[in-house]
This record gives sequence, structure tokens and C-alpha cells, in this order.
Amino acid sequence: MQALILNSGLGSRMGALTENKHKSMVEIQEGLTLITYQLRTLSQMGITDIVMTTGHMKDQLIHHIRDEFSDKLNISFVNNPKYATTNYIYSIYLALQELKEDLFLFHGDLYFDKSVITDLMESEQSVVVVDTTLPLPEKDFKAEVQDGSIKKIATYINDERCIACQPLYKLTFEDWKTWAAAIGKFCEEGKTNVYAEEALNTILDQLPLKALDLQGKLCMEVDTQDDLMVLQTKIRKEGMKL
Repeated sequence: MQALILNSGLGSRMGALTENKHKSMVEIQEGLTLITYQLRTLSQMGITDIVMTTGHMKDQLIHHIRDEFSDKLNISFVNNPKYATTNYIYSIYLALQELKEDLFLFHGDLYFDKSVITDLMESEQSVVVVDTTLPLPEKDFKAEVQDGSIKKIATYINDERCIACQPLYKLTFEDWKTWAAAIGKFCEEGKTNVYAEEALNTILDQLPLKALDLQGKLCMEVDTQDDLMVLQTKIRKEGMKL
């Protein structure tokens, strides 16, 4: 099992917190950065083969990670030199040759409770996380679900079949190859300014992607200072030991 962590973005919505710091290096708890939490959690679950895309502040990020994990994890860094003008679909495209097993795929600004990774690992089929207890977000990802199967993932959909969704995937290698081929086609046609989910949507009739309902388990994007404050408050309130 491998993990692909997407970390090439600018992180500009975090304001002053990321003026001199990579977005995934914000502290979710005193002395604990988000990326350190992610990697520790994966390591504890026995997932030690990591592929990480980089771009903005890549040297700072790589140095931060290698300081703690060089002797614990096998991490391959794939730089996207066009990070400022492309979306993460292009970062994934550049990393395709590194991905050779069943796969966890998520973004470097995503917090997830450890039990979420356990649930994903227990699934024998390809899944993406949704949460029926949450209201539909206005601007973030939603999944169109029918009989437990994903029919579409996008930010712009909003109907009675939609559920709040986070782009955290567990994919069998066979299913990943199907999505990877669609990503390759998009990028080779110059479609590099869209979400990778737009490529996914074109092949969901071939890829049996299921919805994994978290039912309130904590899994959230830390994209703004408000998001960070919400997460830190929840961690303190629930007395989480990270």
C-alpha cells in the first residue's frame, strides 16, 4: 500500500500563517504540524511508502519532513515546476510512474481522525469518504451517490443525491490505473487547470467507487485560518491525543 499526498499548492487562503511557511506546516497542536500528524498516522498504520508532490516552498517542506521521517518512511518527492499555473491534476500526472500499488490519495491540508484510516484500510474495494451528518458545503467537494456508488464528485453539484465529500480515497491498483489513464489523457490534451476529479467523472462507469460514510468522524480540510481554528477547538474539546 502506498500513499500519494498532494502538497504542491500555494496555500494563499491561510493568509499570514503561510507567508513564510508551507501550508501543511501549520500547527494543529502546539509543536505538531499537520503534515507531521499525517505522516505519523500513516506510519502507525504500517503505510511507509509515500509519494508526495511538491511545488510552493518545496525545499522548506522537504527539509521539515526529512528531519523527522528520513529513517522511518520511504518518501519520494515529485516536484511540479508549474504549480502556480496548473491544478493538482498535473502534479498527479507527474507522479504517475511512482505509483505501483493500492493507494491512499489525499491532500496535504486534510486532517483525518486515525479511525478514518482504519475504516479505509478495512475496505476491500475502492472508496472515497463522505459524511451524511454534515450539511452540503457551498464551495467544497460534494459527491453524487446512488445506491452507495459514486456517480460524480465536484464542487458545483448540488441536488438531492449529493453528500458532503472529502477527497480522501482508498483505491485498488486496478481502479487507480483506470483513473490514472484518464488523468494522463486530460493532461496530454492540455487540461491541467481542472480538478483531477473531472477526469475521474469521465470513467466512473468503469470504476466501481463506493461511498464510505464517516457518520461524524472528524475529517476536514484546513484551507483557511477559520478552518484551523475550528480544528484546534475540536481537538481541545474532545481531548484528542495526537
